[in-house]
Amino acid sequence: MQDAIANLTSIFVYLGEEPLLWLTLTMGAFIAARALFEYANRFALLNPVLIASVAICLLLYSTNTPYAAYFKGAQFIHFLLGPAIIVLAVPVWRYRAALWRARYAVLAALVTGGLTAGLSAIGLAILFGLDDSMIAAIAPKSVTAPVAMGIAKSLGGPVSLAALLAVLTGITGAVIATPLFNAFGFSDWRGRGFAVGVTCHGIGTAHAFQISPVAGSFATIGMALNALFSALILPALYLVLPG
Repeated sequence: MQDAIANLTSIFVYLGEEPLLWLTLTMGAFIAARALFEYANRFALLNPVLIASVAICLLLYSTNTPYAAYFKGAQFIHFLLGPAIIVLAVPVWRYRAALWRARYAVLAALVTGGLTAGLSAIGLAILFGLDDSMIAAIAPKSVTAPVAMGIAKSLGGPVSLAALLAVLTGITGAVIATPLFNAFGFSDWRGRGFAVGVTCHGIGTAHAFQISPVAGSFATIGMALNALFSALILPALYLVLPG
């Protein structure tokens, strides 16, 4: 038995040096998680991003694989994030008439959602006595990760922590958004999508597209507008609030 385990470990060490291993495992984990999600009738707690992320983390931990080694193999997925975001413009253009008709509601929701996300994060951080660098990392948690990292850096916060909090916010929102909307009887796909985009950015937007193309389109515009709005307003809030 020990020999079999040793042989399996040596094989994995060999494969771990191959750049396509982690790309293949990441894609496989997501495909399996997506199949589980569909099999469970899209049960919110089985969100594919959440399940695949946990599976990859457990695999990295159990094999003592450093993140740098993992990223070296899976970085092609990271590269595709840029083109994927650009592709999101297609459904937005398709539903441009609906977006324009709801422009005033969209503007009001953007200001309300963006301010609430920023003020609540900064306020809670101050309440719990966190230092300025931690506040700078927490403040942009509801902004898409690349923008959140830029905001945190400009405010003097740890960039890696800002990225982690942004990802966790997106995953949490993707998990609880649908049950929360259903519990409150909120059925307008435009409002549901935009709210998810403003608060849960890219991961929430991907989830919205799984539910409804209309929700996904409004989530895309919410994500983009909140990134711009937060980049302008969060530094100002950070400077004027006591802390």
